[in-house]
Amino acid sequence: MKKKCRFVGIMFLCIIIVCTMLVMLYERSSYSSTKEKGRFTIVTSFYPMYIAMLNIVDGADGVTLENLSEPQTGCLHDFQLTPEDMKLLSTADMFVINGGGIESFMSDVAKAYPDLTVTEACRDVQLIAEDDEDIDVHGDGTDTNDHSHEEEQDIDSEGTHDHDGEDPDDHDGAGHDHGDENAHAWMSVSRYRTMVSTIADALSEADPSNASIYNSNAKEYDQKLAELEQEESQIKEKTHGKDIIIFHEAYEYVADDFGMNVRYLMDLDEERSISAGEVSDVIAAVKNDGVSVILAEELYGKDLGDTVSRETDVKMVYIDPLNRGDYDKDSYIDGMKKNFKLIEGAF
Repeated sequence: MKKKCRFVGIMFLCIIIVCTMLVMLYERSSYSSTKEKGRFTIVTSFYPMYIAMLNIVDGADGVTLENLSEPQTGCLHDFQLTPEDMKLLSTADMFVINGGGIESFMSDVAKAYPDLTVTEACRDVQLIAEDDEDIDVHGDGTDTNDHSHEEEQDIDSEGTHDHDGEDPDDHDGAGHDHGDENAHAWMSVSRYRTMVSTIADALSEADPSNASIYNSNAKEYDQKLAELEQEESQIKEKTHGKDIIIFHEAYEYVADDFGMNVRYLMDLDEERSISAGEVSDVIAAVKNDGVSVILAEELYGKDLGDTVSRETDVKMVYIDPLNRGDYDKDSYIDGMKKNFKLIEGAF
């Protein structure tokens, strides 16, 4: 009886292995056949990358642009790939991701499609390290977090960003590991400009037939972003050195750009439960540190914001993390401008 059970178990394992190999062979066959169709297919991981690509590939011949996740998905921390997602990736010539660890499924993609060109947009960006955050989480005024990362950037003749010490030819970023870092770099206009430049360079290298269009579009989009950054710098005169609280880790980059000090950070999402002690900590941080403004995402921060507002005179400012929205070329710029007005009004 034991021998029969062992035999059945071995046969079952063999069937699983054979089925897995057949699926992988089918996916790779599909991936190879797609490349013969004469089109260059780009897949982006999620919303901020898709909007950047919309601007870069505009008017390019023979290019198909697809987004892996729905426009309302938000950040990809817990995103799970579906068979439909894997099928979409099988058609891709290039996969453009944010990087910094936010796409936690990349090991699965690498195993299924080892020859797929992967471009990591934040490869050349100085990310905020989570383990280096000197944030006063107790509200006792003992620490001040001044995110004043001075990122020295040279602007080349094309108006795009270049970083000293980086390999300009290493565009795919497939093996680049940022470690424990805050990957929401698109919330910083200056960093987003660098990300757009990185994507455009990698795309021009992968599809040289459209390189002139990609470079021209990237230059035009960068000029719009430069004007947005100039608007940001004018508001910074009012916000520099101000102490704030944030309810979304993406807003660390907003604080960094505006020169504000994060006194307390609580990262809220749909799965985050808040304890009474944490509510007390936030209220203590407001009262003890003289914080007058809290930046939060209305979708997940409204309930806590209402509670804190009842106990203090703090201003709740609900800004957009720009990780979901409409598929419109100007949605990033329009969203940032709305955020700027809300921030300026709060101070």
